[in-house]
Amino acid sequence: MKYIINGDIVLSRPPEGPLAAQIGTFAKWASAQGYARYSRYRQVLLAACFSRWLGRQAVSVRRVSSEELLRYLRSRARRVRRHRGDAAALTQFLGFLRRERVVAAEKIAPRRLTGVEQEAQAFEHYLCDERALARTTRVNYLPFIHSFLTDRFGHGPVTLSRLCAADVVRFVQRQAPRLHLKRAKLLTTALRSFLHYARYRGDVTLDLAAAVPTVANWSMPSIPRAIPAGSVRQLLASISRQTAIGRRDYAILLLLARLGLRASEVVLLELDDMDWEAGQVSVRGKGDRRSVLPLPADVGKAIAAYLRHGRPCSTSRRVFLRAKAPICGLLGPSAIGSLVRQALTRAGVSAPTTGAHQFRHALATQMLCHGASLAEIGEVLRHRSPQTTTIYTKVDLKALKTLALPWPGGVR
Repeated sequence: MKYIINGDIVLSRPPEGPLAAQIGTFAKWASAQGYARYSRYRQVLLAACFSRWLGRQAVSVRRVSSEELLRYLRSRARRVRRHRGDAAALTQFLGFLRRERVVAAEKIAPRRLTGVEQEAQAFEHYLCDERALARTTRVNYLPFIHSFLTDRFGHGPVTLSRLCAADVVRFVQRQAPRLHLKRAKLLTTALRSFLHYARYRGDVTLDLAAAVPTVANWSMPSIPRAIPAGSVRQLLASISRQTAIGRRDYAILLLLARLGLRASEVVLLELDDMDWEAGQVSVRGKGDRRSVLPLPADVGKAIAAYLRHGRPCSTSRRVFLRAKAPICGLLGPSAIGSLVRQALTRAGVSAPTTGAHQFRHALATQMLCHGASLAEIGEVLRHRSPQTTTIYTKVDLKALKTLALPWPGGVR
């Protein structure tokens, strides 16, 4: 006798075992996450088989754990051919049961942290709680601090009061030559931040941050790599807005090109950030700072088209969602970078880079060419320091020649 679950999943028999009552709810959850019908069928089938096996093994609901799941998978592999996604599907089922509090969360004994890991963790908490730095900044800083502490203390106890200027200089001198210029500068920035923190905490009495060597650099060594305006138009024209993914990608590219948003800012946009009546959008920038920007008509129209005819149904408040299950917000700035890279390739557009930041540079360059001041550019791009905006004062020689006055007396 066939048994139908959620209107479209057909099993050969009704669910049995201690988890039978949860199979239908799990099927509804999988449907809400946007999984295709066959994927949902495999998930529900495996969940039903797992529940039946638990019943035969006399395993009660309170004893269900990842260990039982692994035992079932080994048992199943001896009887039927194993599919690639079986383990992942059952792991999702177990996660669903825990979120529904049907199955208790497993108590995993925490691994004892080394001295270096404890100090790095405390520093991360400081950056988050006291400095309110973005997660990306913390992720970039911590590997350098971990390496510095390991270099000085190894795997033994960490005593910050034993640090001296020679330790700092020696570490930078060894590490900086191996790194790209930008990474080397990030290393010194992270190290100064950590040493300021150590002094703030009272573990270090001297200003060791002043001992961090300055990485050799030339101010503004090159013109910002901006995608030409013609290439932007060509790229936007190449996006098909007849599909849901096309409408999403077109709206994202317009946000990059018209407002100069960072990739992380696009990812974090939420439905509540859109003020349609005022024609404004609230952007969450670096350091979790909020800025309200005007929403150009073409950008607003593109976002509205995606929301009405492209955005999947979801409880997520993020504006832009994944197109494939599980349906949720984009997973990070790298998703925007991947979108830009693929769009450039499909359109056959030649661009100076394959990243999202080139649109931000392009907007600043266009504003400069149209007579905007550095202060105005910094305000639009939301630079915290005027020094950041000065990079746009570099222009190419051809542009300078058009502005040069003739030499009095002519050429000799």
